[in-house]
Amino acid sequence: MRTRYTVASRKRHKKLLERAKGFHGARKLRIKAAKEAVMHAMRYEYIDRRKRKRDFRGLWITRINACVREYGMTYSRFIEGLSKAKVIVDRKILADLAVRDPDVIKNYVEIAKKHIGK
Repeated sequence: MRTRYTVASRKRHKKLLERAKGFHGARKLRIKAAKEAVMHAMRYEYIDRRKRKRDFRGLWITRINACVREYGMTYSRFIEGLSKAKVIVDRKILADLAVRDPDVIKNYVEIAKKHIGK
C-alpha cells in the first residue's frame, strides 16, 4: 500500500493560497503561480521592514532641519553643536519636539551655537 499525501499537501496549498489572497489573476488561483508570487512578496516584506527604518530617519532629519533653519542654523551644524556639547538626544525625539514643541528646539539651538566655535 502506498502513502498518500493529499491531506498534507492540501493543507499546505490552502495555507499558500490564503497568503496569496488579494493577488490578481492566476497568482491567487493556481498553486505554482501563487507560490512564486508569495515568495516575491515575502522577499519584499523582509527588505521593506529594513527600508522603513531608513525612510523614518530621513523624515526625522528633514523635520529637524526645517525647524532648526527657522532659528538660523543648518541641520549639520546643529548636530555638530549638540555632539560637541555632549547632549544625547536621538533624532526621533528631536523630530517629535520640532513638530510638537519648537520652543524646546530653540533652547537646543542656543546650546549648539555656544559649542560650535569650540
